[in-house]
Amino acid sequence: MARRSAPEVNAGSMADIAFLLLIFFLVTTTIETDSGISRKLPPWQPEEQEPPVIKQRNIFQVLVNSNNELLVEDEEMEIGELREAAFKFLDNGGGTGEEACSFCQGPGSPESSVNPQKAIISLVNNRGTEYGTYIAVQNELVAAYNELRDREANRLYGTSYTKMEADYNDPNYNGDKDALKEKIEAIKDMIPQKLSEAEPKG
Repeated sequence: MARRSAPEVNAGSMADIAFLLLIFFLVTTTIETDSGISRKLPPWQPEEQEPPVIKQRNIFQVLVNSNNELLVEDEEMEIGELREAAFKFLDNGGGTGEEACSFCQGPGSPESSVNPQKAIISLVNNRGTEYGTYIAVQNELVAAYNELRDREANRLYGTSYTKMEADYNDPNYNGDKDALKEKIEAIKDMIPQKLSEAEPKG
């Protein structure tokens, strides 16, 4: 009796199935995107150029230790209080003459900043600082700048600085982007974000 040959499996459609599965996973998979901190680096300066003299009153020092504790202007502080303290420093308006601030509403303390254009926030972290604390501190300091910018943008243009930036970055915005950019740059010139971050300490 003749031996019967084993039936063959038709693999012609396997490639189509594999291709469909590949498309399915590509469409349904969400790829995580890394989010960073937006920072503009200062322009390059020649090494032989001497750094400008900065008055101590114009520097707002924020130290974060390895236990995630804050020392702000030599005083312990909670992260929730940092934004208000930084805002008061920026808005102090303690300058006179050429250093006077025409829009500041602060008390004008002689021990704090003369105006927002001269004010610098200095942040120093410890190498043991948790990343979450680092981001939270950064967010509070940037929020202080944005709060002051929002106030002045509302006073000058009737809208917040945050909204102007959102409209400018919106591809569907139908307004005059050139005029909007001029307003944004004017607010940035009034209140520049001078956030200095030193190398973390051990």
